[in-house]
Amino acid sequence: MGQPTFFFIEFKNMAAIKEHINELARPVAGQLSVGIVDIELAGNARRTVVKIFIDKPGGVTLEDCTHFSRALSAVLDVEDPIRTRYVLEVSSPGLDRPLKTRKDFLWGVGKLARIVTREKIDGENVVVGRIQAVSEHTVVVSVEGSKEVSIPLGQISKARLEIEL
Repeated sequence: MGQPTFFFIEFKNMAAIKEHINELARPVAGQLSVGIVDIELAGNARRTVVKIFIDKPGGVTLEDCTHFSRALSAVLDVEDPIRTRYVLEVSSPGLDRPLKTRKDFLWGVGKLARIVTREKIDGENVVVGRIQAVSEHTVVVSVEGSKEVSIPLGQISKARLEIEL
């Protein structure tokens, strides 16, 4: 019975740490004209890995990642949101970037995406198509040319852009 409580407490602390890092990283991102796409925490109590994915119109360069990493490292050294040793990794979300929020889907309008739903929509749990529109609660995807599928945001379990060559 004690283990579930331990994991819940640890998860809660990790979520709070992640939010704190996000609050510290946003001003740095603003100064460097990049956006924070996602923040992930991985590892264990001995060694945590903080992964921050940044982007900007036209994509980020290695130089952008380096500048952001150095600037954020200085802030994290002062604020010390993680009490153990950690490694900071800053990178682009990649061509097949995940789509997690409404803002991500808005960014992806016109792009090809693979969306996995919790429940079947038109008999399928996986929809691959071009994002046409995003409303407050729905993503509209064009599949097979002209067919449009409306997917409630609450039904999306996983989504990412498809790589187009």
